[in-house]
Amino acid sequence: MLKPGDVIVASVQFTDTDEVKVRPAVVLFEELTNVVIAGITSNLTMKGIPLSKSEGAIKDSVIKLNYIFTISNEMANKVVFHLSKEKKQLIFDEFSKRLSGLKTQ
Repeated sequence: MLKPGDVIVASVQFTDTDEVKVRPAVVLFEELTNVVIAGITSNLTMKGIPLSKSEGAIKDSVIKLNYIFTISNEMANKVVFHLSKEKKQLIFDEFSKRLSGLKTQ
């Protein structure tokens, strides 16, 4: 069972093509047989939350919170490592900022 903060390798279908690629991602949550993930890129010029080799990444990378996918459990190939409590809090805080427009007064 996958847990929030797991960094996985997953088969992901991109929106601009029918092609499926194997990519690293962070598990945001799992519900029933679906897993919601945020993509990870080694393109350091992209915006997102930094993820370093010292934290477990193969290369210095960026967690892209604007790159969200829902995949089936079967598309999660393996867990590579788990994010620290502090890094998970950064992701939560950043999502909270972005979703604050949905909050009703």
